[in-house]
Amino acid sequence: MNDSYRKRNSVLITGAGGYIGRLLVEALAGDQPGLKSVVAADVREIPPDERHAGVTYITADIRSPDLSDIFRRFFIDTVVHLATIVTPGRKPDREFEYSVDVLGTENVLKACLEAGVKQLIVTSSGAAYGYFPDNPEWLGENDILRGNTEFAYSHHKRLVEEMLALCRREHPELKQLVLRPGVVLGAATDNQITALFEKPFIMGLMGAASPFVFIWDQDVVGCILKGIFDEATGIFNLSGDGTLTMKEIAGLLGRPYVALPVSLVRSVLWVLKKLGMTQYGPEQVNFLRYRPVLSNRRLKQEFGYVPKKTTREVFEYYLAERNKR
Repeated sequence: MNDSYRKRNSVLITGAGGYIGRLLVEALAGDQPGLKSVVAADVREIPPDERHAGVTYITADIRSPDLSDIFRRFFIDTVVHLATIVTPGRKPDREFEYSVDVLGTENVLKACLEAGVKQLIVTSSGAAYGYFPDNPEWLGENDILRGNTEFAYSHHKRLVEEMLALCRREHPELKQLVLRPGVVLGAATDNQITALFEKPFIMGLMGAASPFVFIWDQDVVGCILKGIFDEATGIFNLSGDGTLTMKEIAGLLGRPYVALPVSLVRSVLWVLKKLGMTQYGPEQVNFLRYRPVLSNRRLKQEFGYVPKKTTREVFEYYLAERNKR
């Protein structure tokens, strides 16, 4: 540690009640030299039995016009912006998701500038690159962001990153660290991705290997902590070394792997969505067909963080913990 970050004042986390938010708050609640205070903010009140000593918990909506007042009240030096809608539920509301993901981030940026926040750390996503057949084999941070309009999460992450880029040009006084994780896995991960691994068989698509890159949830937290205490700036993909295809995942799970024709899967999804039996339409085929595969070269060589687990090791760890439940 250098002396510069020992003078750091206060850190505020948005989305502190979410998956990564809870892990980050727990890490910051430990003995972290140089921190005067940690403020955990979430739109929902954090239950008392989930709170950590030494952390200030507040209930706040990132879309609130009072956000800058909150930053000033706690003398916030660094904002870690994690609040987003990853899993919208069975009845997605695109307008609401946009209001949180995009307009909420816009409000966070505005509040940071108004309150004189020094550093903003944002978790974006590898989904911002989009799901396209001409994606490079390994996507680097300089590759174009084309988050698909048909995928709300992917599209919104792209729009957020465009907003952040504009802010960097117009307000260089606000230091930015943007992290683009691949698929995050940990001991208790439970989302739409892990749901794919709970089926009696693992479905794939003919002609598509569908490689996944995983990042351990503790590595995501480790990168954020390093960003806070090193006052780091830049844009970095977060992924463990290597990939796992759907066929390889099936083997690790001990499940049969079934590769179906793309046209068949599209047709079935079209019918099921029309009947109201699923929220997913035929466009979801591209989610598996054209997985964005993130290079972690810059993470290791420029940011100076080597993930503790490879993609395979992350999945094996997740699987071992899942089998204990």
